Amino acid sequence: MLENVKADVIALNQEAQTWQQAVEVSTKPLVEAGYITQAYVDSIIENVETSGPYIVIAPHVAIPHARSNGNVLKNVIGVCTLKTPVKFNNEANDPVKYLFVLGATDNNGHLNALAELAELLEKDEFYTVLDRAQDPQEILDYLKG
Repeated sequence: MLENVKADVIALNQEAQTWQQAVEVSTKPLVEAGYITQAYVDSIIENVETSGPYIVIAPHVAIPHARSNGNVLKNVIGVCTLKTPVKFNNEANDPVKYLFVLGATDNNGHLNALAELAELLEKDEFYTVLDRAQDPQEILDYLKG
C-alpha cells in the first residue's frame, strides 16, 4: 500500500498548535485530492476524543485512522511532518512530529497498510529523510528505494 503514497498527500513542515489541528493539517491534502471525506477526518478526531490517543503508536509518531464507513474513497497513506511537535496526551510517545494518515476501503487494506508502515517506521534513516525533506519527491524517492 506504500505505492499509494503520492506527492499530493505529502505535507511537510506544517503548523499545528493542538492535536486536533495536527489531524486536520495531515488529512487536508487527502480530502482535497479525493481520497477521503471530511466525515472520515471528523471520525478520527471523535475516536481520539472518545478512546484516547490510540493513534500515537511510537515516539513522535501518530497514524490517524478510523473505520472507513464509506468515507474512504481510495486506499491512501498520507505523510505529514510538523514544524513544531504537538502533544496528543500520550505520555509514552508525545510529542508527535510525524503523522501517517491511513485510509483503507476495507479491513484487508487497513491491515496491510499497518504492516507496511510498521516495517518502514523501524528504519531510523526514514526519519532523517522526513526531517531533511524540502520537497515531497524526496520522500517518494526514498520509498521507491
